[in-house]
Amino acid sequence: FHLLLLLDCCYLLAVVQLRVSKIKADNLGRAQKLVKEAAGQGAKVVVLPECFNSPYGTGFFAEYAEKIPGESTRVLSEAARDCGVYLVGGSIPEKDGGKLYNTCSVFGPDGKLLVKHRKIHLFDIDVPGKIRFQESETLSPGNRLSMFETPFCKVGVGICYDIRFAELAHIYAKKGCQLLVYPGAFNMTTGPAHWELLQRGRAVDNQVYVATASPARDESASYVAWGHSSVVNPWGEVISKAGPEESVVYADIDLQYLADVRQQIPITTQRRNDLYSVNSVQEG
Repeated sequence: FHLLLLLDCCYLLAVVQLRVSKIKADNLGRAQKLVKEAAGQGAKVVVLPECFNSPYGTGFFAEYAEKIPGESTRVLSEAARDCGVYLVGGSIPEKDGGKLYNTCSVFGPDGKLLVKHRKIHLFDIDVPGKIRFQESETLSPGNRLSMFETPFCKVGVGICYDIRFAELAHIYAKKGCQLLVYPGAFNMTTGPAHWELLQRGRAVDNQVYVATASPARDESASYVAWGHSSVVNPWGEVISKAGPEESVVYADIDLQYLADVRQQIPITTQRRNDLYSVNSVQEG
């Protein structure tokens, strides 16, 4: 009985760092193959990268955009069902009602859509002499928080720039999420500076696991992703990390360890809710 209890507290997460090309069919086929590989290693939850079916860039979003359901989400649904995994489908450019969104679709092991997260915070930055990028030139923001339940734990979903907003992660944790997943494509400026720092910050602040899935680095692309997809534990330690190349990385999500950390440093019960609070206005 104790052994069964222990096993229920721990499950394997896989993060797929996919090499993304301009050929959508190739991207979908390779994603399917790597999801199957991850499931074969025992993964129960698999995460794909941001913009996994198309190159990342404002000039590509309209060309590669699809309705949901559509070609890419059908592939995701089939992969989740065939492999019996919870599949966090990175993100794709979604078209709906004359607008474009950066959207993550999550599928259960039965292939059914569990949640659809449209990137809430659009990536509009200008670092002089290094990078300027304005997602809002083509994309519209989502307006909902996105969480889903698994038999293992509750999971909160964000996309890339969403990770910079500590309030979102805090609300997810307050609503019972023990794992936060962020498909993301940081670049060669923000990646080395902030990618790992933000993941560790969100994990430590909320005593949760944080997983990020980046596209693999392609030096010939117009937007060069940093890579280094990672998993961070509730103590803030990086427990799994990819290099820049295409790969799948794995980590055990140990909910007993999470409970131990929260017991040792009980910030969830020590918060001064009489002095401050962070609350959601729009429910997911």
